[in-house]
Amino acid sequence: MNISSLASIHLKAELGEGVVVAPFTHIHEDVIVGEGTKIHSNVALYPGTRIGKNCEIFPGAVIGVIPQDLKFEGEYTLVEIGDHTVIRECVTIHRGTNDKKATRIGNHCLLMTYVHVAHDCQIGNHVILASYTGLSGHVQIDDYAILEGKVAAQQFTHIGKHTFIGGASLIRKNIPPYIKAAREPLTFAGVNSIGLRRRGFSDEKIREIEDLYRILFIQNSNVSKGIKAIYENMNPSDLRDEILQFIDSSDKGILRGMI
Repeated sequence: MNISSLASIHLKAELGEGVVVAPFTHIHEDVIVGEGTKIHSNVALYPGTRIGKNCEIFPGAVIGVIPQDLKFEGEYTLVEIGDHTVIRECVTIHRGTNDKKATRIGNHCLLMTYVHVAHDCQIGNHVILASYTGLSGHVQIDDYAILEGKVAAQQFTHIGKHTFIGGASLIRKNIPPYIKAAREPLTFAGVNSIGLRRRGFSDEKIREIEDLYRILFIQNSNVSKGIKAIYENMNPSDLRDEILQFIDSSDKGILRGMI
């Protein structure tokens, strides 16, 4: 380990092999930091914080403070961050509440400067949150989603995997997987075909996704009619059923089709 003598580390904090802690960082009790993680200057890790292996946390980040939820009554909750995740300057991540017991961020994520992750958010693997993005409480983001800068997500929204959300978007409803979303109000902006190809999706699979969303958002005037048309015109498949299950389980509804 390489621990600066100017860092403040509680005796009950647990630091793994090879952890680096720079000057003026404060690590409280009941904090666990995995091996190989590098923590820059002026970082604050509060009780209940769990950091995985080989992460990097930049100056000004504050992780594990109690949530801003007025229903919070001091219950014991956590922040759990996976391996190989990068947290840039001045990111804030709050502990969970009784709802999920923990705010969770997966492996290989990138949280850019001034991102805020509120209580009970559940973020998957390989997720990118660009600068100034703000997540209200209980937001769920699935694997490989990318949110451009200054995106704001309302409480309890669900953002599907492999989605791409344009900058300064306001997310008020759920975003089904594999698509791009932009404009105000937030609307369907096509399938994230470039991202899917980069991640190994075949042309056949991408065409299937494009056909489904064309029926759902372009050829039909509302979601109910679109879903009915999909069942009538598309053969069952894992992709079809996954997308329809996401839509069916969306209590908040989903974003609008093209205007």
